[in-house]
Amino acid sequence: MRVLGVDPGLTRCGVGVVEGVAGRPLTMVGVGVVRTPADAELGLRLVAIEQGIEAWLDEHRPEFVAVERVFSQHNVRTVMGTAQASAVAMLCAARRGIPVALHTPSEVKAAVTGSGRADKAQVGAMVTRLLRLDAPPKPADAADALALAICHIWRAPAQNRLQQAVAQNRLQQAVALHAAKTPQPPQAPKGRTA
Repeated sequence: MRVLGVDPGLTRCGVGVVEGVAGRPLTMVGVGVVRTPADAELGLRLVAIEQGIEAWLDEHRPEFVAVERVFSQHNVRTVMGTAQASAVAMLCAARRGIPVALHTPSEVKAAVTGSGRADKAQVGAMVTRLLRLDAPPKPADAADALALAICHIWRAPAQNRLQQAVAQNRLQQAVALHAAKTPQPPQAPKGRTA
């Protein structure tokens, strides 16, 4: 499985590609950051992020894209920029028919370090160890993107089984509901015998 992890941001959008399967050693395929100037117009910044992500998709051909789920922070401006960059990443993947998974920061930290409250240094150290790198990827946005990809590789099999079970349950409920609503044909009265 090849996954592009995206740590969304307007100034620095971390991107990292990891390949492998759960339970086996993983391999970093590429890591970097798509940067935009803070003083540029918002629309132009979003176009630059789109072009950067498209270039990564062209070069690395991932099977999945894992994006950090935006969560509410105290700084609304930061949340808005992160959400906008996140939407661009999802749009780029959807345009190509690549499935997108959203993972919360605490979910990623827990998957990679064992603690949902790990700090950036701990995440960087574990990413370095798990991918057998010489040094933690810099800046932290790049390490976070790799952590997202790792999280998805490790969690995807369980999530897929859960989604299949939920879908199967919904199908069974729909069939039962349909059967209950479908009128039964009247039965012919049984004849009297003498």
